[in-house]
Amino acid sequence: MSDAPGAQPPAEPAEPAEPAEAITAPDRAAITAQLGREPRGIAEVGHRCPCGNPDVVTTLPRLPNGTPFPTTYYLTCPRAASRIGTLEGGGTMKEMQTRLGEDPELAAAYAAAHDRYLAARAELEPRVGGVPEIAGISAGGMPDRVKCLHVLAGQSLAQGRGVNPLGDEVLDALGAWWASGPCVTAATNATATATADAAAAGEGAAS
Repeated sequence: MSDAPGAQPPAEPAEPAEPAEAITAPDRAAITAQLGREPRGIAEVGHRCPCGNPDVVTTLPRLPNGTPFPTTYYLTCPRAASRIGTLEGGGTMKEMQTRLGEDPELAAAYAAAHDRYLAARAELEPRVGGVPEIAGISAGGMPDRVKCLHVLAGQSLAQGRGVNPLGDEVLDALGAWWASGPCVTAATNATATATADAAAAGEGAAS
């Protein structure tokens, strides 16, 4: 096996994803604190961080206001998101895009990840009556481009390693982002929820 930079190890079987979890009130408060706003269109917890907070939410393909939303697995952890932003700024997407054009096996695995993404969304579509506007469109640039590492990492967390090879690479590069403790705590969650409730009340009064 080649030791050249970018060489791919033999494909491994996909790790089973964790069972999806229903959103609880504490989860919603944590997500609100992570995002700095009230979350919209959440179907379930897509993945839970080792710290205990959700770090990926599975989002319905149509938001409550009717907007189509292709990002099924939305990364919510600000600490992980910040580290991914650093990777994007350092040229990781360009390097991955180059390898997609040079490595047929990697390209095929990435295209298969696109299909898995669409299949997961298809399971959610009956809950919103279908979303033909985004038929065949996944997220993150798939099936043949690399446009958002946050999306790829979110898929790897939610669907398990072995599904999206580039998402797995992102997770490997992040390290243990949870090691210093939760990104948000009960106190910040309560404050964020109160702020979001006040904002929602203000919008209701203005409508």
